[in-house]
Amino acid sequence: MRAVQQEVTVRQVEEGRPLDVYWKGRAHRVQVILDEWRYGGRWWLDEVPRTCFLVQAGPLTAELHHEDSPGGRWWLARMQD
Repeated sequence: MRAVQQEVTVRQVEEGRPLDVYWKGRAHRVQVILDEWRYGGRWWLDEVPRTCFLVQAGPLTAELHHEDSPGGRWWLARMQD
């Protein structure tokens, strides 16, 4: 997987899981969540803890991160080449 580290828009369901990912002007429907985990963040750099998802969304196999704070950002951390 290659690093992307780009903020994206995600439409999510009530449980906070991603439903659609909007990237490069296109919507990608999440077909399956392959993995889900929590990352506590590097506290010494004031990183906010986040929930991470490995998803299959159309042609994308991507790792999405969501900051665990009100209005937290979503970003595409990595994607499969």
